[in-house]
Amino acid sequence: MKLYVLSFLSMIPAIVFAQWKPVGDKIKTRWADEITVDNVLPEYPRPIMERDEWLSLNGLWDYAITQVGMGKPTGYDGKILVPFAIESSLSGVQKTLGKEKELWYSREFSIPFKWKERDVLLHFGAVDWKTEVWVNDVKIGEHTGGFTPFSFDITSVLKRGDNSLVVKVWDPTDDGTQPRGKQVKSPRTIWYTPVSGIWQTVWLEPVGKCYIKSLKTLPDIDNNRLSVSLDVNRISLDDEIEVNVFNEGTIIASKRSSILQPVDLYLENPQLWSPDFPHLYDMEVLLYHKGKVIDRVRSYVAMRKYSTRKDENGIVRLQLNNEDIFHFGPLDQGWWPDGLYTAPTDEALLYDIRKAKELGFNMIRKHIKVEPLRWYTHCDRLGMIVWQDMPNGDVGPKWEHYVYYEGLECERSFESELNYRKEWKDIIDCLYNFPCIGVWVPFNEAWGQFKSCEIAEWTKKYDPSRLVNQASGGNHYSCGDMLDIHHYPQPELKMYDAERPTVLGEYGGIGLVVKNHIWEPERNWGYVRFKDSGEVTVEYEKYTDLLFDLITKGFSAAVYTQITDVEIEVNGLITYDREVIKVDEKRVRAANLKISNALNRK
Repeated sequence: MKLYVLSFLSMIPAIVFAQWKPVGDKIKTRWADEITVDNVLPEYPRPIMERDEWLSLNGLWDYAITQVGMGKPTGYDGKILVPFAIESSLSGVQKTLGKEKELWYSREFSIPFKWKERDVLLHFGAVDWKTEVWVNDVKIGEHTGGFTPFSFDITSVLKRGDNSLVVKVWDPTDDGTQPRGKQVKSPRTIWYTPVSGIWQTVWLEPVGKCYIKSLKTLPDIDNNRLSVSLDVNRISLDDEIEVNVFNEGTIIASKRSSILQPVDLYLENPQLWSPDFPHLYDMEVLLYHKGKVIDRVRSYVAMRKYSTRKDENGIVRLQLNNEDIFHFGPLDQGWWPDGLYTAPTDEALLYDIRKAKELGFNMIRKHIKVEPLRWYTHCDRLGMIVWQDMPNGDVGPKWEHYVYYEGLECERSFESELNYRKEWKDIIDCLYNFPCIGVWVPFNEAWGQFKSCEIAEWTKKYDPSRLVNQASGGNHYSCGDMLDIHHYPQPELKMYDAERPTVLGEYGGIGLVVKNHIWEPERNWGYVRFKDSGEVTVEYEKYTDLLFDLITKGFSAAVYTQITDVEIEVNGLITYDREVIKVDEKRVRAANLKISNALNRK
């Protein structure tokens, strides 16, 4: 893979680089010290579909904050480090936005000479929330949604030499109806600092006039088959696609077909993906026009299957590859004290997953947030099943914990419902190919919950290869693939469904304040509080003993709250700055493996 660095970086005086430094007096992670403005998150941002050439636009941009509707500013307020949200320490700004303000970004870029005969795509990993983009003073598009990638073809407006790029963002946080996750303008307890603007990598990519826009892979382990279909920007009847699947560098399957048909490959005795053996096959996809290769991308796939079945005791269990498995993992909010939504480095992004794996978990519930695509590749490679939440937004109905809901469904406005449906579809589309995704979670605890069964049924129909957790923690309906209850602090089986798996979507919340590793010295919160690591470990083991007994009575999965502290929440197994592990790792790993392997029949 070739990463072209902008030529003018070498000519920027050192004083410009000195304009940036982390700001604020909050705790930070050790990875913050590794950041330099000319090498910010330099890894390829879309590992599920790679091309050889690309160019990162991360780094220092000009920024300005204006009143809504004032138009492009005549001057800028200073420098901001992209891709860190303006409210974050690592942005170098740490200012709030709000519904009355707009955030403007500006920078220049040049296109490598060897791209001159090719089209150029401008990619944004994620921008929260409404984005408008101009290149060389020509508006090239806009986008709404804070959690998924989007791109524009900017070829027609490019010129030789320097090109100008201007981005405007409006983000009303909790004054709007859009999906926003746990962001609020007044952070408290389980609600956190707003995240506005660019928060994932911005990059350029050269392509041909006809190119592969996206892939869709569908494994079928029951028949040893793999289906691969393409979305191409321009379809010609002369076009063909070829798919090659590799195992450790050797082609094990290859097939070519018309662009109008998916490629259906047979894999003899495939190695199946699981948390214990996360086997991935490399894949190459080629697009032909009149016999000539006009596009080529690299990807990877896994052979695996998520399903459910009744065991010999009549309990409906979750299954992976037609075998019972108890999903057990931490709630993972994906927040950082210095970068908020954005991990300081790729190694930091990997850290929480690796630590969860070392602690004996086999699953992570990605809670009310969507991560950069590299996070899911890390889960694929390490062998972590992911429950993917939809970030909530707007208001919800009354929350009824431990009964099937008898109240009135919330009616959201047309705009609110449209925002939800658009972003939920976008999330599923952009994460579909990652083998680790096992469960979609459209709602959590009635937050913004509406048309519950309709949304659950749409989700299942749109992606029948995954399980659908209709609403983690309620409100409960007899739809979706599981019944999910929450109970703090200790596990309790407060409801049971004889026709679907019954899961404990949240429990735990054992709190411990670690001096010098907390977000706010005077304001900390947890479901229960203890004095030291020993007490926390004993309490954790007590909860896993209770959980183990409840598995035989009906639980088929459980989620412990949580992997790290987040802002004033101090109920993490690890401090917010990732410096202190609050429990005895060996004892917790032993307790977790007992749970993770509870249904293992081998």
